[in-house]
Amino acid sequence: MYEPNVVGDWQEYEAHAGLRVRVHRLEPAEPPRGRDDAAAGLTYFSVRVTVENRGARHLGIHLEDGQIDVRVGPDGEGAFIDWRNSQFIEGFDVYPLRRATAVLYAAAPEGVLSHVDVQVQLRVDDEWTDRRLWAGGIGVLEATTAPTPASPGQGSLAHQVSAFLRDQTEPGTA
Repeated sequence: MYEPNVVGDWQEYEAHAGLRVRVHRLEPAEPPRGRDDAAAGLTYFSVRVTVENRGARHLGIHLEDGQIDVRVGPDGEGAFIDWRNSQFIEGFDVYPLRRATAVLYAAAPEGVLSHVDVQVQLRVDDEWTDRRLWAGGIGVLEATTAPTPASPGQGSLAHQVSAFLRDQTEPGTA
């Protein structure tokens, strides 16, 4: 079964040697050119999508509107995407050991921002890649006493490490 990436994780594409992508810096942010009237009453946030080329040749990257989908809340409703304020990667050659970053501004009701899914489908040298999903949320890591469990992947490794270390330091364990 395919598992989504956690916001901040790198995802490599086997079909394009050395190409990797990540969704990161999911945070509350006001758009640089002002709020869109259609987003009245919604909370703005931004997310960055970085494409890195660790391969031996340059790759032509396209990451434009329609290739990034943002869903919020437990029901996966579409977030308002502010295309006017967002910055995309449109036909950019990413040379070896270089990166290109798209910045997307979106808005949604504040109450559902603890669950944000971002799906990305790159076009590399006029060839579509597989879609990849990143899951995260705004304010998830700040909560100290969450009434519901965190989304899959959030803190699970840290929890396992903490439990292992606690078991190793308790008296009577070998």
